[in-house]
Amino acid sequence: MTDPEEEQAPPSKTQRKRAMEALQELGKELVDLPVDRMKRVELPEDLREAVRAAQRMSRHDEARRRQLQYIGRVMRDVDPEPIRRSLAVVRGDSVDETAKLHRIERLRTALLADEKKLYEIAENFPSVDRQHLRSLRRAALLEQEQGKAPRSYRAIFQLLKDLDSPAEAPSTENDHDHR
Repeated sequence: MTDPEEEQAPPSKTQRKRAMEALQELGKELVDLPVDRMKRVELPEDLREAVRAAQRMSRHDEARRRQLQYIGRVMRDVDPEPIRRSLAVVRGDSVDETAKLHRIERLRTALLADEKKLYEIAENFPSVDRQHLRSLRRAALLEQEQGKAPRSYRAIFQLLKDLDSPAEAPSTENDHDHR
């Protein structure tokens, strides 16, 4: 008696083709990303170069199709799961990322409803420029009142999002001169 896993047959041609098409589709998602979001996805350098080359192709012709196939071939040697997770975060599909965005939206709504929320934000994020945030709040309320485009409203969201990102967290390392 042998273990059923040992007798497992190699993948069929159809299975291999589906896997290759899935990698190509993942590569196409990478190519379709805006450059600023692309920078946030961790990729091996050869794959990053192949994606950049496809992004520079303005026409969707045979050359671009071949480049996408090449990206799929390069991806055979890469674990696609970390790339899929990174894409989910960049697209906002990640549950954590979605929860963070909802939390920021609630904070923005609370700030617009009550100026006292400004002090709570300043307490939680000491690096925030209170005067700038206060002026954005006033401008956003004025925009809402006058039915104008919500520029300041969006700026508040971006400011809160930047404050909430780990890259903005204060560093305790190298703050002191170690002699």
